Amino acid sequence: MNPLTLRQLGFDIESKNHALAILDADFPQPLRELCKILTNFRMADAELMCGGGGEAEFTQRLRKALSSSKWKKRNIIISKVIDGQEKSSTTHEIDHVRKSGKGTIALEIEWNNKDPFYDRDLENFHRLHVEGAISVGIIITRGKSLQENLQQILAQCASNHGIRSLKDFDIFGLHPTPRQRRMIEKSTGKFVSRWAKVFVNDKFGTATTHWNKLLERIDRGVGNPCPLLLIGIPASSIYQRIPEYGGVS
Repeated sequence: MNPLTLRQLGFDIESKNHALAILDADFPQPLRELCKILTNFRMADAELMCGGGGEAEFTQRLRKALSSSKWKKRNIIISKVIDGQEKSSTTHEIDHVRKSGKGTIALEIEWNNKDPFYDRDLENFHRLHVEGAISVGIIITRGKSLQENLQQILAQCASNHGIRSLKDFDIFGLHPTPRQRRMIEKSTGKFVSRWAKVFVNDKFGTATTHWNKLLERIDRGVGNPCPLLLIGIPASSIYQRIPEYGGVS
């Protein structure tokens, strides 16, 4: 497994400051691990709809797969010591850290946060790289094709589950707000298409973490000079889960 395999599967791949060359030369095993995990990663369309707080189940599965391959959560502490006395200390919490004999890789997953989280991650990578604490920083996020096709994916999912009204969404734990209900009622077209447009705009809108927002930061130089590998999860990672019970009656 390698980044070429991911590209062939539709993943967005962007390497900055020779990140891929460094990974290929000094971290071949961790790179293969990561590519294999992402190649096997899948999520059901219905999982995108489920309500409730906390982290999505498919994100938890991805984190578990990474942790099982030694990409562990870690706090990296950088201390400044002058004449034997500690003068300052900063702690950087990283979701997934992979160490090897050649150095350390830091990885963050930004599936659906507010887009300023990219600034936090990239600035962390910058500081850790400058201090020699990491060799490469990696960010995994929603890819371009997935972001562009979310409305279609979710409308089809709702249709497959027999959704015909707002009350039918109870099976997913979704309870549209009064504002969302008004927006759906005012729009035109098929019900599932109207709902999908409102839902995606609210939950996966342009101000959340997705590929284009990440590239905006990179184009501004955020994170430089840290070598960065950026990975966007594609629409092809989504599969349709057809309900065995035949949908909503």
